[in-house]
Amino acid sequence: NEAYMNTGIQRSSATPYGAWTTTTPVGSKWHGEWRPKKDLMGIVLAHRVPYFATANPAYPVDMLEKFRKAFEIEGPTVVHVIAPCPTGWRTASDKTIEVARMATLTGVWVNLEVEHGTPRVTVKVPKRKHVRHYLKLQGRFRHLTEEEIEKIQKMVDEYVESINKWVGEEAIGPVVD
Repeated sequence: NEAYMNTGIQRSSATPYGAWTTTTPVGSKWHGEWRPKKDLMGIVLAHRVPYFATANPAYPVDMLEKFRKAFEIEGPTVVHVIAPCPTGWRTASDKTIEVARMATLTGVWVNLEVEHGTPRVTVKVPKRKHVRHYLKLQGRFRHLTEEEIEKIQKMVDEYVESINKWVGEEAIGPVVD
């Protein structure tokens, strides 16, 4: 859930750039988290696990299939699940799945799996939405300027480009909205 939510919404190395937390406040000097989040996928894959996946509760069939594979594959496996926190993300609890879905539709969260070193995007998004659609659903980003939103969009574009290159296809398309 991209912060230490159970102890007071403190930043963690998984907190995304620009996010408000109690330890990355918003004010005249600070404007939320100023560092990019840790590349958990890169860290896990450096250990050459036989199975790594990212999952999203907005895509339950995809998520359950990944849990099944992780359980059946011999050796260490990791399934990293996006988990929107209504309190820490400053969003209504009835919007949790919408927020999670928008993470995938904007390319912020790519649903993929790496099985024995072979990567594959499991939820393709041919036409991506602009990252502002994801950010505006969360109060933790409400302080961002248009310039900061565009900086985040550029970061997401670079991430998506690297994923597409890695999997050898345009699994996640360009921003159209």
